[in-house]
Parts: sequence; structure tokens; C-alpha cells
Amino acid sequence: MTPDTKQTGPVATETENLRAVIERARFVLFDFDGPICRLFAGHSAQDVAKDLVEWLERQGLRELLTAQERVHPDPMAVLYAVNRRHPHSDLVVELEDRLTQQELKAAPSAWPTEFADPLIRTWSAVGARLAVATNNSPRTAATYLESRGLSGCFAPNIYGRTQDLDHLKPHPHCLNRALNALGAAPRSALMIGDAPSDYLAAESAGVPFLGYARNERKEKLLRDAGARYVVASLEPVLGVLRSRS
Repeated sequence: MTPDTKQTGPVATETENLRAVIERARFVLFDFDGPICRLFAGHSAQDVAKDLVEWLERQGLRELLTAQERVHPDPMAVLYAVNRRHPHSDLVVELEDRLTQQELKAAPSAWPTEFADPLIRTWSAVGARLAVATNNSPRTAATYLESRGLSGCFAPNIYGRTQDLDHLKPHPHCLNRALNALGAAPRSALMIGDAPSDYLAAESAGVPFLGYARNERKEKLLRDAGARYVVASLEPVLGVLRSRS
């Protein structure tokens, strides 16, 4: 979709509805890994997960994980698994800190999502207030945004993973923290995310949702979760904003 594309029927209606969702947003909450960048593009998430598993094994805790969890490519899956068995424990705190250090190592080699930087700057320039609501460490998001010269568009509104893993999305905790800090009514905000957990958190918080799906698999997951508006690129979102100026 581009602002000057002429369409008819259901496609035109969908386009106008999407435009309305974008233009209505006075506050925008971005997920981090996905809509803003691909955090583990140059620092494999699978290697990070393997590092966490190997650390557990060195502690003599190999049996905490199932065989499937020991080879899972997502480091968050390892963290979730340990938290289920030892919630709020010192072990979870130490494992979460280890994951944060790995995320910080990944930040310099993260790939910016196409059109994300100009979209963030444009949305900020037209008067929207922005926040990050992520399951990644807020330190990681802040480090990356500073490296791109985007800190001023968000600071200090970066809300991410704490040591209370029960508050990770799909729990709306980080969205509610962002809304409270911004003084935003949920319906005046917009959440942009790339995972069903983002959509479910937005639903729980009463915040309209725009899905970003860089491939068909991610789009299907978002649609199946209930997301109504999903874009394959942030370019049309940027186009809507630029057409207003």
C-alpha cells in the first residue's frame, strides 16, 4: 500500500481502515526485536540459547530442561523453562542476567528493520509520543537506539524485561507501564509488534494493534492470533505519515 495507490472494493476499505488506525495514534508503542531491528541477525539466537544451556549444565542443572528445550533455538524458551520450574529464584535472576549480556553483545550487529529509522523519526516529528515495550532487556533496546541516533525519540520511555518473568508479554505489564508514563489513554495509542504475544498484550491493555510480519509464517501467526491489521513492510505506514505533512 502507498498513499496514492488507487484501489477499489474490500482492498480499498482495508487500506482506509489501516490509514485511520495510523492517523488516530497519538502514542505509539514499539516492540523492539522485529519492528525496530533484527537483534540476533549477526549474533545467532541459537548460539545464545546454546550458551544458556551449557551454563546450566556447568552448574549441574542439565536435568532442569527437557531434551527438546536443550536444543531450542530461542534463548527465551530456555529462560521460560527454568522460570516455570524455579519461579523468582536466584537461578532465574542469574540466567536472565546472562541473557541480557548476550543481548548487549548482539546489539552492535543488529540489522535495522527496513524503514524503521525514518518511521520513528517521522512519527516523533509529527508530534506522536513513542515508547518501547519489549520482552528484551531495556538496556539492550536503549543501547541499540542510541547507536542509531534514535534515543531522543523514545527516552526515557523504554520498558522491557525485568527479573519478574511473569510480566513478560503476553502479559500487558510493559504496555501498561508505558501508557502510564506517557499519560496515554489506551485507545489513543497503537502497538506495533511482530508476534502473537504482542497482539495479546495489546488486547489485554485495550490498545489498538498493527502487526509487522516480514514473512508469510509470521503473518499467519499474527492473523491466527486475531490481528486484523498486518503489514509486510513499514513503508506504507511511513507513507501515511508523510502524506499528512
